[in-house]
Amino acid sequence: MDWSAIFLTFKLALVVCALLLLIGMPIASWLCFSEWRHKYFVESIVALPLVLPPTVLGFYVLVALGSQSPLGRWYQSLSGHALPFTFAGLVIASVIYSLPFAVQPMTAAFAQVDVNLINASATLGASRLRTFVRIVLPLSVTGVVTGAVLSFAHTLGEFGVVLMVGGNIPGVTQTVSIAIYDRVQALDYAGANRMALLLMAFSFVALSITYGLNRRTWVAWPIPR
Repeated sequence: MDWSAIFLTFKLALVVCALLLLIGMPIASWLCFSEWRHKYFVESIVALPLVLPPTVLGFYVLVALGSQSPLGRWYQSLSGHALPFTFAGLVIASVIYSLPFAVQPMTAAFAQVDVNLINASATLGASRLRTFVRIVLPLSVTGVVTGAVLSFAHTLGEFGVVLMVGGNIPGVTQTVSIAIYDRVQALDYAGANRMALLLMAFSFVALSITYGLNRRTWVAWPIPR
């Protein structure tokens, strides 16, 4: 078992999940409550990673982070090294490709909040931020947790974007999915199987949590009819 790749993968997923909670909630709130007639352009941009091939998305992220881009030059002037093939570059790429997995469940949950409660809060003089924190967020916590779990699980298993932007540097950018690919290339099927089983088991647990959170009623056993 490649514990270095496993540790790096979970570290990456935790950082990306935390960032997506900070970034995803404002985006989801705007998508839900904005009345801008052209907001479907923003919805399309957020959902783009769902339909783009990972290599295509990874290529454009690699170009956007490269030393020829404004962001790449700015980062290199601050840090002295380029963003691609570093953990920081991997985090940026992972946030982009996991963004729809966080934003879409949150948007759906915010849309379920009773508009009358929001209007009543505004009538009583509460600001939009206070209304969001005190009313919308508590009533949407299931959707927020679902978005966090899905983005965490998706980050764990991504391969194409990680390979394009992070490469395959052990201890720096080599995640579990890349390590599995390495084992297969080396004909070490037993090693690949152990890590693949770990990812599959964790994905099953994450999906079970997601479906469980979305049940309206928790029951230990089915109720006989």
